[in-house]
Amino acid sequence: MMMQMNVSGKCVLAAGMMMLAGCEFVDHTGEIGYPVDNVAIDSVARMLSYLPLEREHLLEVHEAVSSSSGNGYDEEYTMRDLFESPGSGVGDDEEVKSIRTRAYARPLRELIREHLCATRAGETISGEDYLQRLMSSDVQIYWPYSERWDGETMPVITFDPENGAEANIGYRIVETTGGLRRCEEVEVDEELAEKTPVWVVNRNDDSRFTSLEMLRKKDPEWGNGGGSIVVGAPAESGASDVRTLVLKDFMMRRNYDSWFAGASEFFIKCGKVEDFKASTEAELKLYSPQISDFMVVVRRNQVLKRLPFDVVLVSQWTEQNESIAFMMTEDDGGTRTEWKCSAVVKYNSKSFGFEVSLPFNTRDDIVWRGQLAGPYLEKYDGKTSRFGDVELTFQFQ
Repeated sequence: MMMQMNVSGKCVLAAGMMMLAGCEFVDHTGEIGYPVDNVAIDSVARMLSYLPLEREHLLEVHEAVSSSSGNGYDEEYTMRDLFESPGSGVGDDEEVKSIRTRAYARPLRELIREHLCATRAGETISGEDYLQRLMSSDVQIYWPYSERWDGETMPVITFDPENGAEANIGYRIVETTGGLRRCEEVEVDEELAEKTPVWVVNRNDDSRFTSLEMLRKKDPEWGNGGGSIVVGAPAESGASDVRTLVLKDFMMRRNYDSWFAGASEFFIKCGKVEDFKASTEAELKLYSPQISDFMVVVRRNQVLKRLPFDVVLVSQWTEQNESIAFMMTEDDGGTRTEWKCSAVVKYNSKSFGFEVSLPFNTRDDIVWRGQLAGPYLEKYDGKTSRFGDVELTFQFQ
């Protein structure tokens, strides 16, 4: 039976070693656009640079981005969490949020409220209206290489130019005589971010999805937050023929986005006929394709590192499974569409086809898509193969 995980999003890992012409039809019917955010991220970055930041505020942001990272997301602190539960990261449960919210006497949200009340008097949009827009937006603070922070140094604050550029202006907070501060404009690139703390104001793309780490934490069958696989007992008949197809590990050979946009979010989708046991041709019509679907965030400092996955793609693989439809994408947003791919099940020497639709976004980088044939998976069982700029290892267990 196919394990189902209801996740979709920014990047889909698409695939097969041999792409079939019949798999290349993309249905654009019913595409839905994402809402346009009405908060300018450059103005948010400038606002943050004006705040009287103290070490406790840096600790708050650092705790939040570290928690998000530990939950399988990017090093991010969303505005929603910043206002509703200071210090909390994406994926934190209510108990954790409650504890962290009480830990800050004067959290960053208070500095923002005070600044807006003092500076937006007479503006077309009042401070309170702007605050509400900010709280409900997808704006966030992204802190790359946050694990290198020394616990003291003030950040340079910049924003995602959203045009693919690798450098942008940023605001460095400089201490002057008499305990005063001023901001100076500097050029910010990834090399600077690796050496000194940099906060990037950008837009969140992954918090609405369930990460692989969160799936493992919430589902006991994944083990207590670990990577172990619990394989069910084999079927009563033909037990020796039933195996589990696992994605053993994953390595990203290059970063897919501008560093301002953060990590690469891969969505891995795999489709087959669920639990095929038909005894007549009529019973074949009762079966429909199922999709295994999950998100994996690969942070920039993990490029060229082999990451252990141990993820079940097909929990009951038998000799009747000729192939699977496999797609891997790296999400860049856009409108929702789908890739329709035909697959085949053989019964009594006859081949019966079905069609599986794997959703993705129109601006996604399609890393790989196609069909993975049974003979290919057998031949490269436990061996690493190259799929575009990603290396994968499939294994039967």
